[in-house]
Parts: sequence; C-alpha cells; structure tokens
Amino acid sequence: MLTAINPKLPMRDKTITRDFYLNKLGFKEFGSADYDGYLMVEKDNIQIHFFEFKDIDPLENYGQVYIWTSEIDSFYQFVRTRDIKSTELEHKSWRQVEFSIHDPDNNVLTFGQSL
Repeated sequence: MLTAINPKLPMRDKTITRDFYLNKLGFKEFGSADYDGYLMVEKDNIQIHFFEFKDIDPLENYGQVYIWTSEIDSFYQFVRTRDIKSTELEHKSWRQVEFSIHDPDNNVLTFGQSL
C-alpha cells in the first residue's frame, strides 16, 4: 500500500536552495544529518528532497511538484509577503484554486486547494 510521496528535485547550490525553502517558504530542514549534495526539507506534512545537479541549466529544468493545501488564501498571502514571484491565485475549471512559484533552480511548485 502506498502511503506517501517525497519528490526529488535538482538543485545547483545547496546553500541557496536551503535559504529559499527555509527562509522564504518557511520549511524546516528534515533530519539531523547533513548529506553532501543532498537536502531534505519539510513543512506541515510535506517533504521535498533535493539532489545536487551543478550543471543543470535552469532554463531547461522541468522539475515540477503539485502541493495540496487546506488554506490556499492564507498561504498565497504568506508567499506574497516574502517577496517571492508567483502567478495570480486562479480558480480553475477543474474545481481547484491554484498558484505557482519557481525556486532558484526553476523548479515549479504549484499549490492548490479543492473547491
């Protein structure tokens, strides 16, 4: 039986990625070990892993994650106060409210809530 999923996304620089997720998005580092070339972050029930890929061209990175939330309006406002560029909060025809951001390596994080 499947119980969880932890996406793995590429990162060029662990320090920059850690700073973005911890200081901008409010995640915390997961675990007590500091693995070379690997980073794990979590927020609420969401965990995202990153692997070092120093040569990735951000313009050619297609990493994407869809993250469900139960409080889309408040999280959207939180993101807007953190000086993070995002799409507008949109009501989609598939009965979702969504917005997206890009991290420093151009990974797309889309946040959504069912209507």
